[in-house]
Amino acid sequence: MSETANDADFLLSSRGRSEDLGAWVIGAAFGRDGRGCAFSLGDGTLRLASAEGEWRRLEAHDGAALSLVADSESGFLSGGDDGKLLRVSAEGEIAEIADFGMMKWVEHLAAHPSGLRAASVGKTVHLFGKDGAKLKALQHPSTVGGVAFDAKGKRVAAGHYNGASLWFVNSKDDKPRVLPWKGSHQSVAFSPDGTHVVTSMQENALHGWRLTDQQDMRMSGYPTKIRSFSFTAKGRWLATAGADCIVLWPFFAGGPMGKPPVELAGGDSVVCTMVACHPQHEVVAAGFQDGLVLMAEIGSGKIVPVAAPGRGAVSALAWNPAGTQLAFGTETGFAGVVDLSKR
Repeated sequence: MSETANDADFLLSSRGRSEDLGAWVIGAAFGRDGRGCAFSLGDGTLRLASAEGEWRRLEAHDGAALSLVADSESGFLSGGDDGKLLRVSAEGEIAEIADFGMMKWVEHLAAHPSGLRAASVGKTVHLFGKDGAKLKALQHPSTVGGVAFDAKGKRVAAGHYNGASLWFVNSKDDKPRVLPWKGSHQSVAFSPDGTHVVTSMQENALHGWRLTDQQDMRMSGYPTKIRSFSFTAKGRWLATAGADCIVLWPFFAGGPMGKPPVELAGGDSVVCTMVACHPQHEVVAAGFQDGLVLMAEIGSGKIVPVAAPGRGAVSALAWNPAGTQLAFGTETGFAGVVDLSKR
């Protein structure tokens, strides 16, 4: 990876736009319709980055922004420590979906193209429909550490202490399928084909379940907590942060059980903090503790630098739906959007 230091800012300087936003970048997201890119910040504001290079500031939360995702069709959802769940249009219009109260934190969000939205507040996952109406509240034994819909939008998963819970969204009895494993489970994701669920743990490990037989999968050996992981488009690989490289676990041919991971972009002893898989190809974008942003092609191992080190630890990464733009943000408030489309 040290060889990428030369001209590491070439893509950002030649194909990107950047701005110092002045506060920790909590999240980044592109609209599902390809319109607009949003950044949420620790000071409670949102920033919309336009294709023309404008960075628009929106006063969103009375406190810190905690979560940001693309909404079901267009625009974005934002949750804050002021207890508010907001919808933000690509034009910057803010509408309140719910107010859970000042002592409640809207920590985790998920949205599905069908119109479903999920927001975790304490031990509860609140489900909302396309029109913003509340559908149901799903209770868990402890504070929810992450939420995710499966690809079809039929199930929602929540990580919590001692496991994860899977709920059928349209079920009338609302009894979850519990996936047990001791410890605190945080971020959660379904594999693209819906056959596996993976969570990050409070300790330096991931845990997974194969849903056909509830077979456990423990992915450990990391020097730090795994704050980011992402499946490739077809679900063949699970890319993870948490080590001084991109760690890729194989989810094909019976893996990852009994199979070692593949490591990419390592060698400098700098921890990878964020990963985001390309929406179409087996390419992973990664951000590091020193601020380096790069792309790695899984098949060839080829590394392409996007932004040079020196701007703070990377805290947010996102692709647009077409995979032609990459957004990133850092703990010091630096943010950039790079256009990778052919010219």
